[in-house]
Amino acid sequence: MEKPPEYRASDYVPYKGISRTPGQTIKALRELHEWSQVELAEKTGISQATISSLETGRTALGAERAKIIARAFNIYPGVILFSDWKREGFAA
Repeated sequence: MEKPPEYRASDYVPYKGISRTPGQTIKALRELHEWSQVELAEKTGISQATISSLETGRTALGAERAKIIARAFNIYPGVILFSDWKREGFAA
């Protein structure tokens, strides 16, 4: 099995002032990988219909699904769940 490319979480953090929902983040990641919803469904075991519902916000993501999807993208689940989180005001 081919190892997915490695990405830094910061590769997907939106620019300041831009906010994304978890579903929008999943769609953006999927498109960056040039995967269809069917391909993401196959990689995660989550149905294509559920992937579609997650991307459009009709279905809540939840921590377990976030972990499964993040694993497919080789990223931390927080990148999906908290894509608009800003580090400002926190110690490095």
